[in-house]
Amino acid sequence: MSENENETTEETPDTPVEETAAEATPVAETDAVEAPAEPEAEAAAEEPEAEAAEAAPPAVSQPKKKRKRLPRSLRPHKGGRTRERATERKPISREPKPEHERGRTQERRGVVVSDAMDKTIVVKVDVIKSHPRYKKVIRRSVKFHAHDEQNTAHIGDVVRIVETRPLSKTKRWRLAEVIEVAK
Repeated sequence: MSENENETTEETPDTPVEETAAEATPVAETDAVEAPAEPEAEAAAEEPEAEAAEAAPPAVSQPKKKRKRLPRSLRPHKGGRTRERATERKPISREPKPEHERGRTQERRGVVVSDAMDKTIVVKVDVIKSHPRYKKVIRRSVKFHAHDEQNTAHIGDVVRIVETRPLSKTKRWRLAEVIEVAK
């Protein structure tokens, strides 16, 4: 069996090689026949090709052309209504600003830990919240430096502080009121 297989493998590669040689010969003969027949036409045809070759470098050396995204307005839409463009613009109407303070002021409630500084107290605010994934109650505490103009708050007092502009490097809160006096 191995001898038969060797014979079939030997025959298979020989046939394509012979066909390739046979195909190559007629092509070469046809080129040789056409070349002497029209030398002027061939020279004229070569000149534009040479100019085209000089104008455009080979495609292999050029970087691959990037596919850029279309602007949003030219992208295909997924249905829905399209709004018609207004021919005239409406005048901008502005409402008067409200009389209250700017923005929403944050408030915290905590216990005074220190009143040793002049016109400044340190307030400890306990934050109790549930863990987002495990739902366990987490207790954290944060200390804020708050401005106390009259030095009214003392250690142990429960106070309400509100956010304000920066008053010093660490002070961004001020005392709003003393809720409960320490005993």
